[in-house]
Amino acid sequence: MIRFRIDDMTCAHCVGTITRAVKSADADATIRVDLAEHRVEIESGRLDAAALQAAIEDAGYTPVTA
Repeated sequence: MIRFRIDDMTCAHCVGTITRAVKSADADATIRVDLAEHRVEIESGRLDAAALQAAIEDAGYTPVTA
């Protein structure tokens, strides 16, 4: 399980954008989002934390490993 804190994720639109970014990098990834806590948990069998972090950053957000 890879966990990120994303303080600039503030609304449902942000959640959708981040989810699409992760899914575009790994379509089989499982994503759990806690918007109130600004946390994202990802299970990916293909990508490591750095690759997932890069995908989220490319979408315009600032993930920090939690």
